[in-house]
Amino acid sequence: MTVSFKIEYRTAWGESLALVLLDKKYPMEWGEGAIWSVSVKDCPAAALKDYTYVVMRDGLIIRTEWSHHSAKAARVIEDRWIDCPIEGCPFPREHQAAMFDRPGFRGAGTAIPVFSLRTADDFGIGEFRDLRPLVNWAAATGQCLLQLLPVNDTTRKGGWEDSYPYSPVSTFALHPLYIHLQDLGIKADAAFKRKQAELNALPEIDYPKVFKAKMAYIRQAFEEHGAKDLASAACKKFIKENEGWLPEYAEFCARRDKREPEYYCWMQYHLDKQFSEEADYARSRGVALKGDLPIGVSADSAEAFWHPELFNLDSSTGAPPDFFSTDGQNWGFPTYNWEEMAKDDFAWWKARLRKMSRFFDAFRIDHILGFFRIWEIPKEFSSGQMGHFNPALPYSPEEIYAMHLPIEGLFHPDPRHPGKYQPLIAPASATLPQWQQERFGALYNDFFYHRHDEFWRRNAERKLPELLGATGMLACGEDLGMVPDCVPGVMDHEKILSLRMLGWDGNGEWKYLSVCASSSHDFPTLRMSSEQDPEPWEVKRTLAGLLNSPSMLAIFPLQDWLALDTGLRRPDRNAERINQPADPHNHWRFRLHLDVHELLHASELNAAIEGLVKDGGRWAPKQ
Repeated sequence: MTVSFKIEYRTAWGESLALVLLDKKYPMEWGEGAIWSVSVKDCPAAALKDYTYVVMRDGLIIRTEWSHHSAKAARVIEDRWIDCPIEGCPFPREHQAAMFDRPGFRGAGTAIPVFSLRTADDFGIGEFRDLRPLVNWAAATGQCLLQLLPVNDTTRKGGWEDSYPYSPVSTFALHPLYIHLQDLGIKADAAFKRKQAELNALPEIDYPKVFKAKMAYIRQAFEEHGAKDLASAACKKFIKENEGWLPEYAEFCARRDKREPEYYCWMQYHLDKQFSEEADYARSRGVALKGDLPIGVSADSAEAFWHPELFNLDSSTGAPPDFFSTDGQNWGFPTYNWEEMAKDDFAWWKARLRKMSRFFDAFRIDHILGFFRIWEIPKEFSSGQMGHFNPALPYSPEEIYAMHLPIEGLFHPDPRHPGKYQPLIAPASATLPQWQQERFGALYNDFFYHRHDEFWRRNAERKLPELLGATGMLACGEDLGMVPDCVPGVMDHEKILSLRMLGWDGNGEWKYLSVCASSSHDFPTLRMSSEQDPEPWEVKRTLAGLLNSPSMLAIFPLQDWLALDTGLRRPDRNAERINQPADPHNHWRFRLHLDVHELLHASELNAAIEGLVKDGGRWAPKQ
């Protein structure tokens, strides 16, 4: 059936409207009375359950509606533009967690990876079920948010390289190790309890041992109950709802492990069931889960295998020399082929975010600078110093020679623009005459900080509004590092919360639309950062300062909250760190030294946290 959509909207000069239906934009035509209209052929009735309108200028989305429309099947649909109904709300789009849209809302939360949680019911690693006692503790202490690291499947061979949570083999599939075995029908017999006790007694995660033991039990459960589960209406419904990615992922894993694809569909069904139950419980207690969106996808992932056209497999992502590494970083992920992704209005990204929104009400955009430009390293190099920006505006040889500068030692070829050059991030300029050093220094400064400002701004504005409009998650950007001047303006326009890290230089003014943090998984904890192990009153003073900041959210690693109590903090403060960013082979093995159930009974700690949260004006009412 052909459906005609009409909406009244008075545009400014150069603006137009577009209908967004099933992730595709349909340009609309202006008519008398400022009525914009478009007809969509073969429009399925299901598509009318969720659609919206956007304002366009120069091919970019510049304004979105507050919420989406839903209509009954009809040949003509007449709509009204939906503006924000909440006076004083700073956001252009409605969030699925209503608390974020309350004017002046300020909240507090805790950051901890799922794999780091510990309970007696675990099997050597944290599980989705462990979130429930943590949610109860957060609600009891007035917190409103729990921030996790990525929870996607990273399985390859079950070795230490699989412990890296930012190297997914699927951007949709959940990690099998976060499943609770007992919910699969595994009996806790004597052999189970012996192995469980052995693995749970370890101070840190032994990833290879946990993987081997846990996957053996998961396979046992599948052989015992898999056929029955797969025949159930609930499992069939899950497979149907995830048909856009699940069959490809299952086939990819089946080829890798020489198993049947149904095994991986079954695992994902149970993982989805367990995680969604915990996410729904958290929402019922007024606690939002905040996810983490990795900037990269592995070259050996299901997506790269089935859809290589979406990636530049001849290069890898990384970072130029910085605070973490004087040699720069090479993360090993292929860069994105954004031109190809744009052909279907970034449908892959939108599907990825919608999957996240099933569990999360907020998300951290890892390395948001990658949506403006990425540091790209050709496959033949390992050092981050040999990288270049993509996209970029490189120099021609004629431009370089016109400045009387040599190419050798100062520039290297831009592989995306044959015959043109970018300046090396670590050039050999010290031997040049003073006048050439100064001239190259001016060029260097202009290239890395000014030349691309408008170019990169448009690059991000082309993508981010498309992606942010796909879900109602609150977006937070990790914007540390070599930040171009255009980044803050784009983040402010899209109302993406920036990151303010204690002790990080160059943060600038701390504004309301930000997340302040005492530390993160990439940094030393508060105790590790001090010359002497700080006393609880010193930790309290530091956290109080952050909680009293104007930032909308204040999120602290659980280790920093525990530092308020000498009886609960980890005895060895140097064992609190989760990751060493400069080490590409870091073993992600950090695990809490206490059962998270103990937190609910930690009366002195909880009283201290409750007082800090209330004094900071961040108390979340109990549900």
